[in-house]
Amino acid sequence: MNVTEQFRNARNQLLEMRLDNARAQHEFVWPRFTEFNFALDWIDAIAEDPDKGGTPALVIVEQDGTATRRTFLDLSRRSNQVANWLRGEGIRRGDHIIIMLGNQVELWELMLACMKLGVVMIPTTTMMGPADLRDRVERGQARWVAAREEDMAKFASVPGNYQLVGIGLQGGAANTGAHATVAATRSVLNYAASDTAPEHFTPDAPTRADETMLLYFTSGTTSKAKLVEHTHTSYPVGHLSTMFWIGLEPGDVHLNVASPGWAKHAWSNVFTPWIAEACVFIYNYTRFDAAALMAQMDAEHVTSFCAPPTVWRMLIQADLTLLKTPPTKVVSAGEPLNAEVIGQVERAWGQLIRDGFGQTETTVQVANTPGQPIKIGSMGRPLPGYDVVLLDLVTGEEKDDGELCLRLDPAPVGLTKGYYGDPGKTAEAFRGGYYHTGDVASRDENGILTYVGRSDDVFKSSDYRLSPFELESVLIEHPAVAEAAVVPSPDALRLSVPKAYIVLAAAYEPSDKLAGEIFAYCREHLPAYKRIRRLEFAELPKTISGKIRRVELRANEKARHGGTGAEAPAGKEYKDSDFPTTPTP
Repeated sequence: MNVTEQFRNARNQLLEMRLDNARAQHEFVWPRFTEFNFALDWIDAIAEDPDKGGTPALVIVEQDGTATRRTFLDLSRRSNQVANWLRGEGIRRGDHIIIMLGNQVELWELMLACMKLGVVMIPTTTMMGPADLRDRVERGQARWVAAREEDMAKFASVPGNYQLVGIGLQGGAANTGAHATVAATRSVLNYAASDTAPEHFTPDAPTRADETMLLYFTSGTTSKAKLVEHTHTSYPVGHLSTMFWIGLEPGDVHLNVASPGWAKHAWSNVFTPWIAEACVFIYNYTRFDAAALMAQMDAEHVTSFCAPPTVWRMLIQADLTLLKTPPTKVVSAGEPLNAEVIGQVERAWGQLIRDGFGQTETTVQVANTPGQPIKIGSMGRPLPGYDVVLLDLVTGEEKDDGELCLRLDPAPVGLTKGYYGDPGKTAEAFRGGYYHTGDVASRDENGILTYVGRSDDVFKSSDYRLSPFELESVLIEHPAVAEAAVVPSPDALRLSVPKAYIVLAAAYEPSDKLAGEIFAYCREHLPAYKRIRRLEFAELPKTISGKIRRVELRANEKARHGGTGAEAPAGKEYKDSDFPTTPTP
């Protein structure tokens, strides 16, 4: 049996058991390959099947209604051309390439071509500026960069021995247009020249399963971004677990709202749908418009939808009943989702949003899977192929509350190879026979896991350990609160107290009265030891991928209350003790 058949058998086994998580956990065994190439052994195999090659693989709709549509056969042939052209220009197996593109067909063509060539990809968001690009070129050891014409100028001040590949060059000519400032220091290859390359591709060697395929920079919410290393099996094979979580099947049309450059984009816009032989659907827009998004979902018959909590929170501000044919599979990932959002979507679409937990370092580890009872607010149960334990943060013993860790005997296929160029961080994460996620969770009597927070974010107030997520979930149920972030604020009596930074909903303005109402709401909905004791109305500092940088908020509190000598922030802070008799609204 060849690797394509083995992979298909594993995929089909999970499809057969997709409504029976307990059985899948018990029976599923990862296929473990010595050689595997997702583009050659899977995508090309689908393309060569007369019954499947012509099925839709990728649909990209622009805001003006124009659309790009590709089948599996289209992408197979086109990626062959790109691979042949790049090889002719001097790219070699093991070279590193930064791919800085938007949601455009060239992104998928390039990724498949690089897989076929054995070239290591460093996906990068187009929002990056020269300083971040310098870091990616240096730490990622990039020899090649593929970027849009409009982003070429960013590389004028980025040193390094790399070759630029220009996508969508104006007039089809290199060294013209907005990227002209880089032409004086380095040549720019024109991607359009790949159009005339041969459509048949012959690999130079088999692809080892443990060869590096992807390098992803993490969001950097608590420290400098780490560089996560994935192989030709850890994501392509590992995302069998993600397929199982979403419940994707052949013929589905899957919409995932994620920006290129981040791991979630590869999760649900490349590997997971194509493992299931489903179609990837993209809707490009300059500004989020819930009604327009739902209209496109209806027009393209979207059956499966994944979005981060930020998008779900924006969606529920609109009339969800505008979507006439809601997707039957709706999921959320990135950060935990609160019960209010889940409830509104269920009432409008008749579907429960199912949370899933994973990291850039892994595929989905824990999730609420199709057909299983859902405990609102929970992450669900471990996924097939993942042996999950909770380790006490102090003793390291297995408990029902602690750091979520993965047993490494054997290691799950969907786990990172390590942190590229940082053996110290790799050893720390893989210590003691476990992979340590750095996330804290709790497990109930039914084996259901609930997210508590990052180990960096969970804090003590008096003798109580508090979860920022739990407190934020209560705050966001107040009608005035659009977003909230809770951090410890130093306190002489209690060690620290919960401080909430709050972003208000559109119809509200900061005021003493509103602060008092929010404190009163917290008194009613939280036990005394968990109450918010301080709050501030402010914008939340976020990473470029949209995650809250609580490290900055904690630094604010140390400056204000910790006696660090640093300059205190200028925002107005309210204290619970200032509103002792505020009535509940």
